[in-house]
Amino acid sequence: MATFGTLSDRLTETFRNLRTKGKLTAADVNGTVREIRRALLDADVALVVVKEFTAKVRERALGDEVNKALNPAQQVVQIVNEELVQILGGEQRRLQFAKTAPTVIMLAGLQGSGKTTFAGKLAKQLEGEGHTPLLVAADLQRPNAVTQLQVVAEQAGASVYAPEPGNGVGDPVKVSRDGVEYARRQQHDVVIIDTAGRLGVDAELMKQAADIRKAVNPDEVLFVIDAMIGQDAVNTAKAFQEGVDFTGVVLSKLDGDARGGAALSVASVTGRPIIFASTGERLEDLEPFHPDRMASRILDLGDILTLIEQAQQAFDEEEAMKMAEKLATEAFTLEDFLDQLQQMKKMGSMKKMLGMLPGMGQMKQQLEDFDEREIDRTEAIIRSMTPGERRNPKLLNGSRRLRIARGSGMTVTDVNQLVQRFEQAAKMMKTVARGGTPNIPGMGAVPGMGRPGASSKRGKKAKSSGGSRSGNPAKRAAENAGIASSATPTGSGFGLGGGAAKAPSEADLAEIQKLFGKS
Repeated sequence: MATFGTLSDRLTETFRNLRTKGKLTAADVNGTVREIRRALLDADVALVVVKEFTAKVRERALGDEVNKALNPAQQVVQIVNEELVQILGGEQRRLQFAKTAPTVIMLAGLQGSGKTTFAGKLAKQLEGEGHTPLLVAADLQRPNAVTQLQVVAEQAGASVYAPEPGNGVGDPVKVSRDGVEYARRQQHDVVIIDTAGRLGVDAELMKQAADIRKAVNPDEVLFVIDAMIGQDAVNTAKAFQEGVDFTGVVLSKLDGDARGGAALSVASVTGRPIIFASTGERLEDLEPFHPDRMASRILDLGDILTLIEQAQQAFDEEEAMKMAEKLATEAFTLEDFLDQLQQMKKMGSMKKMLGMLPGMGQMKQQLEDFDEREIDRTEAIIRSMTPGERRNPKLLNGSRRLRIARGSGMTVTDVNQLVQRFEQAAKMMKTVARGGTPNIPGMGAVPGMGRPGASSKRGKKAKSSGGSRSGNPAKRAAENAGIASSATPTGSGFGLGGGAAKAPSEADLAEIQKLFGKS
């Protein structure tokens, strides 16, 4: 979520300064609210929204709910999170479908906001949910807009109604009306009307959009807005609300590098919910908008629920059961590893998935340096092997490795590193299958997870030999305390364990990358 990266960094830094304080004074609260106001204004959030937001945060932060809290700093973070959720719309709102098909969805917005691309993304998502959408090409003004919609519809596997060539030819109101009738005859249960936009708000644009709405009486009017538009986002949203009115908002281009905070203002200023968020160029990069999850991402608290949902969509349950059986029987091979890589690629960008983990905002540079092409290189090496070599890596002698390196366009060193990492992973899996605790780099010993069946006599012996034998009681106590502190696990795997939650270290991220390619 690159668009809100700067805002996320500023807010995270502000809260980090609070964690050292055991009790918050009025001066601490005022200072924190002042930094939050600066962060929001720098991110292009509308001034009226910033004033209302900071006033609520200050009022609640100075109230009894913080004074009585065990950890005031954490309570302030919670208050900011809850108020941010309210700015973003409060609760999630889904598309409203008509009781009698077809459901008509009209798209509105400025030229270049991403309406046509969103139409294809929405059609693909609805196809996956069992609907039969029809795209109607009512943007007859922009050059080649009809052709673009036809291409997007083909990619999405959806039907398109385009009786006019566009490029200034045809009546968009008539096309929209006829498109709905065509959908009714062909039994399409959803109609998505792609309307024309302008470089700026003008009377002609509003009249055409209003005429289309009056002609087709849509069940949903979605206002598509570019998240990188800046402060003009609020004015544009108000103009469309007054001229056409809309039932929901779609944030597009959330993967951009602009500050994008103005997009946060739209729901609060217009009172209309954000329904979808477009997070990439692929047709699959469309997410239902969850205000609470977006607020968590902005505050660098992670978005585990969305990550789980994406994994459930990408991974086949039957295949997962087979993979679990192979792990239990120690039969995991390079062929299985290749299948897992392909499943992960279906989930989308690894950077995006890692960015959903709590604390990963503090490792922005490491995430940027993460080379996703290593997955393709690893896949190329495995595909250059014969089926027998994938099932039994012990067959890989020098000549075979040279052949594999040439076939994949890699070096012998790359092949050797992949085989070595796979063997290490296989050992870890065998340990887990036998009920033991794997030695994962970056993680300390896991308390209470010793290997079952270990000799109690051996444990007693280790215990007796581990303590100090000094005759001086004071010296013995000091030495034993030193042994205990050195034995306490201090490492944490990807932010888990080791006491308080911490962000993943550079070594942890390096270990992730090693699993998919070169170090």
